[in-house]
Amino acid sequence: MTKGPIGVLGAGTMGAGIAQLGCLGGFEVRLHDADPQALATGADRLEAALAKGAGRGLWSAGDAAAAVGRLTTTLNAGELAGSELVIEAAPEDLELKRDLFDRLAAICGPEAILATNTSSLPVSEIAARVDAPERVLGMHFFNPPALMRLVEIVAGERTSEYTVRRAAALAREMKREPVRATDSPGFIVNRCNRPYSLEALRMLGERFATHSEIDAAMRGAGYRMGPFELLDLIGIDVNLEVARSFYRQRPEPRWEPHPIQEEMVEAGRLGRKTGAGFYEYRAGRKVEPVPPPGRRPPDPGAIVERIVAQLVNEATFAADEGVAKPDDIDTAMRLGLNHPRGPFEWQRELGADVVVAVLNELAESQREPERYRPARGLLAATAGSGQG
Repeated sequence: MTKGPIGVLGAGTMGAGIAQLGCLGGFEVRLHDADPQALATGADRLEAALAKGAGRGLWSAGDAAAAVGRLTTTLNAGELAGSELVIEAAPEDLELKRDLFDRLAAICGPEAILATNTSSLPVSEIAARVDAPERVLGMHFFNPPALMRLVEIVAGERTSEYTVRRAAALAREMKREPVRATDSPGFIVNRCNRPYSLEALRMLGERFATHSEIDAAMRGAGYRMGPFELLDLIGIDVNLEVARSFYRQRPEPRWEPHPIQEEMVEAGRLGRKTGAGFYEYRAGRKVEPVPPPGRRPPDPGAIVERIVAQLVNEATFAADEGVAKPDDIDTAMRLGLNHPRGPFEWQRELGADVVVAVLNELAESQREPERYRPARGLLAATAGSGQG
């Protein structure tokens, strides 16, 4: 099939990164932004990234030059007409995205696939006013797009199977790994990773372990960053807003934001960007806290077991609800977050009976049975193993 041009709406960090993937994938890419400065900055960022990648041997200098040659920048949204695929990479504002998709639908005609790079907004709501909503879907790239191979392909309520399949094929041509998800809170990655921070915060609130002990335990289990290091990197205020959004959409007890997050934000300790979060930062470098004298640290295995049990449970809830298939969830968590194992890989390694036992013990000790209620599929796996 002949490659049609790709349009990218929004020349910020994500838009420029997605445009770079299109150019490297052999597509003619039209990058649009209504702000001349943002457009120029985005194009400069793309060209610099291609040169840097060539210098690191990720592609040849000739490939980088050819990719730059495939890029067209435009202040006129009308020049996106004729694109086979247009990917919107604007800020996370529902009304803004709805307005943009209204314009795109009028510009591009019914044959174009219209994709939103949203990480949290409902695709069906973004598509609600669009003519031919069957050609609208989510294509959630991860930051930075050039380094992160995952793309969540999110079907809205009226997205056609052709649109999903074609978008996945285009993602593969950009050398990304597509996984399919339904239009539900957080899609795959942002939902299934909720326990990584929330269960860590609960342990900290209970004084079961310090933040640095929890981080060290998770790094020891193969995670690149501990949950508190990650919170500081993302921004504690940003993570809190995501947590609130999840809880507003569905007030699940296991999704309830933790008071420690509220306290940190009120105190202005937002993480790396303010120089202080769970850790202190000097010249941008984390300062490791000194453990109090005489403190007996907890068993790192107990920390890992508790967080992993909740990761497995949340992923099983998602699979039970048809959000994604178990294999796609594992792929998404490994590629989207660099987890050492996907949750279903953890389940097979530990055994479903062990995971359920951990959850039941937590439910009893914390007197919170609903927060630690095992998912139906996890109980089924336990029964299927002949345990319990």
